[in-house]
Amino acid sequence: MATVKIVLRKNYQKKDGTSPIALRITKDRKSKFLFTGEYILEKDWDQTKGLAKKSHPNSSRLNNMLLKKITEAHDMALEIESSEKKQSVATITKKIVGEDKYDFFKVSEVFLANLLKRKKFNQQYNQEKRLGIFKTYLGRKELSFTDLDVTLLKRFEAYLLYERKVAPRTAINYLMLIRTIYNFARKEYHVDDRNYPFGKGKIQIKFPESEKIGLNKEEVQLLETADNLTKAQLHAVYVWLTSFYFAGVRVADVIKLKWSDFKDNRLYYRMGKNRKLVSLVVPDKTKEILKYFEAQKRGKDDLVFPFLKGTNLKDDKRVATRVKTVTRNLNRRLQIVGEKLGIEKKLSMHIARHSFGNISGDKIPIQMLQKLYRHSSITTTVNYQSNFMHKETDDALEKVVNF
Repeated sequence: MATVKIVLRKNYQKKDGTSPIALRITKDRKSKFLFTGEYILEKDWDQTKGLAKKSHPNSSRLNNMLLKKITEAHDMALEIESSEKKQSVATITKKIVGEDKYDFFKVSEVFLANLLKRKKFNQQYNQEKRLGIFKTYLGRKELSFTDLDVTLLKRFEAYLLYERKVAPRTAINYLMLIRTIYNFARKEYHVDDRNYPFGKGKIQIKFPESEKIGLNKEEVQLLETADNLTKAQLHAVYVWLTSFYFAGVRVADVIKLKWSDFKDNRLYYRMGKNRKLVSLVVPDKTKEILKYFEAQKRGKDDLVFPFLKGTNLKDDKRVATRVKTVTRNLNRRLQIVGEKLGIEKKLSMHIARHSFGNISGDKIPIQMLQKLYRHSSITTTVNYQSNFMHKETDDALEKVVNF
């Protein structure tokens, strides 16, 4: 026999501290959740009764609505189980939901709240902005999943490309976000698959090849010997070179490095992106940079670079915001340095990783590059490095055209 209970899904808490109220349908020790679209603070929720406390400003109205929903769900579950043979909890849930009753933007709020819970602050910020643009394009705050069809998505893609004039890769990011939320709704809300607008013959996500251009050896040497720079510009160059010397360590990891991460002429650190533990030898060129900053050292747990000093490193959200600001400032200063040195390529922190790939080319075995890049799959390394391995194709071209 299926049981239905009203619960608070605290793991999907929103930025304002409220959490969604859901119906939990359980059968054979398996549970499914149906979100009611209502949110409440935990302090206003009576977990035992599954209702709002009197401290909630609209407790009477909310509780009446919840009691009505749970009664309807109970009645529906009884009717389904009495009229049908053995039913799974998923089947019962889908029949209780009936036709598509959920709103895309309501589901997206839960999705964004989940990103916050997982401390994906930058991702949450970017996705919230994209959803805002999608909502502005529609000119309305509600969108049923039935209306979210192929035609609408193609029109939105055209709007992004030809009116907002975003890059094709950026337009794909919007479609990926919509698909991700739709898939989340299929799993958590049991939205009917018959209206799913993605897949063969519908909207297909195909990534355009992105251009990866790194500095060459001579351009890196220009950075290494640059003079007449301001202190801020010099610091930006030192951070860039540190990233490059350690095979393209991401900027967020570089500016978080502590003196305690260096032991026995090696760097030991855990990558912020995938939490992998990395150990690399400290090149002699990096030692010179470390010597420059050592005068500011206040202890072994002090940060090597000054950008995050004074920031509470235990406050993940604050750190993520500061990293974004620091990266933007570093990129602006690097661009100025690049112009001073006559480097025509766009100089940024991210290009340090591309520069390592460009100079390594096909000189280093792909398995070793996989270790240096900290890639989980060698396929990722092959695809990444293919942007910089030109010798074989260049030789082939020369053999044909030089006659």
